[in-house]
Amino acid sequence: MKKTNVITVLAVAMVLCGIANAAPRDGMGIGVIVGEPTGISLKKWIGDDRALDAGIAWSFSENDSLHLHADYLFHRFDLMSGPEVKGQLPLYFGIGARVKLKEENNGRGRNDGDALVGVRVPLGISYLFADAPFDLFAEIVPVLDVVPDTDFDLNAAIGARFYF
Repeated sequence: MKKTNVITVLAVAMVLCGIANAAPRDGMGIGVIVGEPTGISLKKWIGDDRALDAGIAWSFSENDSLHLHADYLFHRFDLMSGPEVKGQLPLYFGIGARVKLKEENNGRGRNDGDALVGVRVPLGISYLFADAPFDLFAEIVPVLDVVPDTDFDLNAAIGARFYF
């Protein structure tokens, strides 16, 4: 094997070992969210107990719509813990915004021809693995739509993210 190939293999191995040892609260998390909506989930920790969360997903409720959301989350690590939990199990809550953009007019749903804009209040639980750069989460999110009219909606989903 050529010297440059050996150096390249060693460099890639070192990077992969560094990623594998990263904690979930380091770096940027990207993964999937399944439920209402279903798509891509992003999370960036901005403090010991705060994070920014975003989703680029597809909504299947009422009518098919592109769903975009962003939330500011607070985590409570002290509410759910015990000796049998090896990772961290925080409860979280926050505030955010959601936009649903309708793709085509199928005659169903509230946003026929209009975008829905609403306020989200996510409530959830997350499991941060102790020795791996992953987290799992489940959430229920009441949504108060304010544009084009006022209406209440509810989202619920589960998901997983990998942190780089």
